[in-house]
Amino acid sequence: MEKRVIMDSKRRGRLTVSALLGSALVLTGCSSADADGLAAASSKKSQGQVDEAAAKAASDARIIISPKSGATNAGINNDAKVTVSKGTLTKITMTTGDGKSWAPNGQLERATVYKISASVKDAKGREAHESSSFTTVSPDNSFIGNFTPEDGSTVGVGMPVSINFNKAITDRKAVQAGITVSSSSGQEVVGHWFNSQRLDFRPDDYWQEGSTVTLKLNLDGVEGADGVFGVQQKTVSFTIGRNQVSTVDASAKTMTVTQDGKTIKTIPISAGSSENPTYNGRMVISEKFKETRMNGATVGFTDDDGKGEYDIKDVPHAMRLSTSGTFIHGNYWGADSIFGSVNTSHGCVGLNDVKGAGDPKQPAAWFYDNSIVGDVVVVNNSKDKTIQPDNGLNGWNLSWADWKAGSAV
Repeated sequence: MEKRVIMDSKRRGRLTVSALLGSALVLTGCSSADADGLAAASSKKSQGQVDEAAAKAASDARIIISPKSGATNAGINNDAKVTVSKGTLTKITMTTGDGKSWAPNGQLERATVYKISASVKDAKGREAHESSSFTTVSPDNSFIGNFTPEDGSTVGVGMPVSINFNKAITDRKAVQAGITVSSSSGQEVVGHWFNSQRLDFRPDDYWQEGSTVTLKLNLDGVEGADGVFGVQQKTVSFTIGRNQVSTVDASAKTMTVTQDGKTIKTIPISAGSSENPTYNGRMVISEKFKETRMNGATVGFTDDDGKGEYDIKDVPHAMRLSTSGTFIHGNYWGADSIFGSVNTSHGCVGLNDVKGAGDPKQPAAWFYDNSIVGDVVVVNNSKDKTIQPDNGLNGWNLSWADWKAGSAV
């Protein structure tokens, strides 16, 4: 059954979404009574008299429907719109191609035919009618950006806004222009493209604690590649928590945890061995797991039989520092004596812990409980190179000048 939106003459109604596509199609209409009168007049009067009578009977109201009839790749957020001049909307009906009704109070479906019919009356009560049919953009012809962090979350000072697009973007300038990231602190925020599908945003230095960061995606109808359009229109915000930065000295085998610049704890650690040293550089915690499985085969550490050099199914208090598999985590299989004295891992940073992650007094448990996604872990004095800035959320390893050079706007 069609769902009809009826509006009386005391209220001027229109769809509440704005249009990106559209053209004015102006048609006039008459009631059936008017049509009968004109037909009778035509048999007795000249054509000029008939035209004059028709002009007097025509409604002054004008209707504009967007998108224009026959349009394809229409946006799913803003494109559908009906506006009227010299009249008042009396009825709007919008249906999908399969006859199901749709109320204009939400996002449209992709790859769907929609039909709009509108009726209006002018000041003299004369009616005018208009209709349009259009097809929304298909998944194959549209792109979306998956972003982090989540709306409403509280994160550490190192958390960038990271957007991964599901299709390659060739017009980076147009897409980046449709995205804004701002901070209540007033810090300048700049985007950096790591590749055709990843765009991150950050300020020069870490976010100011207690500030609010807002991401606005205004990508509906933006052409990111030839014939591929954005469909997102969304605003999200997140809060920056306390300023916690933890510095690992791989040579001294210690980690110093600071909040707001003050040391709150020093923890003995065991970093990567000389054969598999830990990356140097500034890294951001991107995920937290009370327990997780770590299999060396997934990150290239295999024996001659192709199986992982290690396969630990219950690594406690694990927090990811890189996409390639660097974690800071609890270690229950190593002797207590290694922490603070020997680097033994395959590249991770290990803290003393117990099997099952059930002892809150363990150093790894304390660090896990006092860390949030977005906190910074800095590794110094390791024999390995500095981590690549796109390996995880680690763009802080680029200078501000190099970061800004990766912006398309």
